[in-house]
Amino acid sequence: MSDRTSENKEPVAPDSTRQKAKARKQKAESKRQKADDKKSTPHTPRFTPHTPHYLPIGKIVAAQGMKGEVRVYPESDFPERFLDPGTRWLVRSSASSPEPIELVRGRYLDGKGLYVVQFAGVTDRTQAEALRDCYLLVPERDRPPLEEGEFHVLDLIGLPVFDQATQALVGTVSSIIQAGNDILEVQRAAQVTDKNAPTVLIPFVKPIVPVVDLQQRRIEITPPPGLIE
Repeated sequence: MSDRTSENKEPVAPDSTRQKAKARKQKAESKRQKADDKKSTPHTPRFTPHTPHYLPIGKIVAAQGMKGEVRVYPESDFPERFLDPGTRWLVRSSASSPEPIELVRGRYLDGKGLYVVQFAGVTDRTQAEALRDCYLLVPERDRPPLEEGEFHVLDLIGLPVFDQATQALVGTVSSIIQAGNDILEVQRAAQVTDKNAPTVLIPFVKPIVPVVDLQQRRIEITPPPGLIE
């Protein structure tokens, strides 16, 4: 899942350059799941709990070659997160806080939905393998500007969702699932204390989600019949 998302105007085939690019990415990601990384820990492409003051941008899923490169599954729509040299932050499964790591270079792996990146000081496959399942982060303040109708995922998580017609509380956004159109996963109001209870999936498209008010901290939906029943 990415660190931004957007309300699509209609739940139909992409009709803009940005939307078409996203669709191609989704198709590539589907193929990726049948590729070389079967040995890596299964990974659901959705937003994961983050370290305070940081944004997750991707997960290292495998080593690439013999010279220390790693494959990264992106959870960000911003390619520069993986292509531009500079400091990123790494969270190891055994660590309680992130550590800085220098990204030297990166490239997109066509047909896989993955990036291949090289970090300073990681020069062989053994060192690269040691980074498997680590998350990459950037500081929370490092938020590129968004276009109209786009939202940072972190700003949506935890927002209450209301039925616009009745103003009844539907639930709270628990995660964002990336699909052809992004999907809000909403924990139903009556199930908030039961994290294993079923959730409702709401397509994040303008006709169904007409109101996202970050200042008032609320989302309003106009669900079609059967969506939240």
